[in-house]
Amino acid sequence: MTALPASARLAWWGTAWLRGRVGPDDFLDAVLGEDVAHVVTGADEPAPLLLELAAARNDGATAVAAVFPAPGDPTGLRGPRELNRAAIEAGEVALLLGAGTGLVPRQVGRAVEWALLPAERRPPPDLGEADRGLRGALLAAANRLAELDVARWRPEVADELHDLRTGVPLTAPPGTPSRCIDLAGRALHLEHVAALALEDDGGAVTASEAAARRDALEPLERAARLALTAACAPDGWPPADDERGQR
Repeated sequence: MTALPASARLAWWGTAWLRGRVGPDDFLDAVLGEDVAHVVTGADEPAPLLLELAAARNDGATAVAAVFPAPGDPTGLRGPRELNRAAIEAGEVALLLGAGTGLVPRQVGRAVEWALLPAERRPPPDLGEADRGLRGALLAAANRLAELDVARWRPEVADELHDLRTGVPLTAPPGTPSRCIDLAGRALHLEHVAALALEDDGGAVTASEAAARRDALEPLERAARLALTAACAPDGWPPADDERGQR
């Protein structure tokens, strides 16, 4: 199953560190995961990720948000063009809110290099709208794929699409709203299901049938990306939930 992407880990745990809810060791353990190192490039010399986050705090950063764009869909980004291009190529970016910069990750062996780039301020996504959008896209995809007899060509996809409660189990730091943890888990699960179903044309016997399946799944994949973006946008979190923290 898909793990929480690097930018999402940085958004949750970086925000918790900036707000004094976790220490540096907890931050590093969570963000590194199975990687051996995370460094930031773009300045004179590569710097450890935590030092760059500390520098961003001095420049006004109060939280970290993650965005998950795709070719033709830069939703959640306002530029500049260099940032959008790099983020779309990587499929993700972490925005240092208040500092006017963004970090785009690139896996290099067992390390991650984060490119530091200027970032324009963008309006925060609506958490409720993203949740409703994901539920609506799921129901629409499930109904359409049932019409296309998805159970015949990909029974595992049919089973997972119809289990509306399924989500990837995630560990989040104190201060992360429970509804964001739940939404991120469901988004990752459905993104995985859509990717699985789009791997090939399955039992499609005609080009039109294959196109119909893709048309049914692509909106679900987009809704999942937008939901994950909203779940990783602290500037859009409900204040009451943020104060209560995790369940």
